[in-house]
Amino acid sequence: MKAVEAPVRKSNLKTESNTSSPWQVVVLDDPVNLMEYVTRVLMKIFGHSQEVAQKMMMDVHIRGRAIVWKGNREKGEMYVQQLHQAQLRASLEKAQ
Repeated sequence: MKAVEAPVRKSNLKTESNTSSPWQVVVLDDPVNLMEYVTRVLMKIFGHSQEVAQKMMMDVHIRGRAIVWKGNREKGEMYVQQLHQAQLRASLEKAQ
């Protein structure tokens, strides 16, 4: 009698390296919010200094977007939600 090999099952679970790879939170320009308000929100949510928050706000104003944080996906999703609650346009992207 021939031995029969058990079938190999592929897991549908995401690998740890895929979900923990670096992500970035991006704030996008909008015509509604004042620059001072955007600066204060960045300071409050991320704990950035006024100088760092102002530089990021100017990037948003001039370039139309700024990367304001990098890290794991779960925390990034939380930050995007907080930015949305503060009426800022933001997105979460895979870091390059």
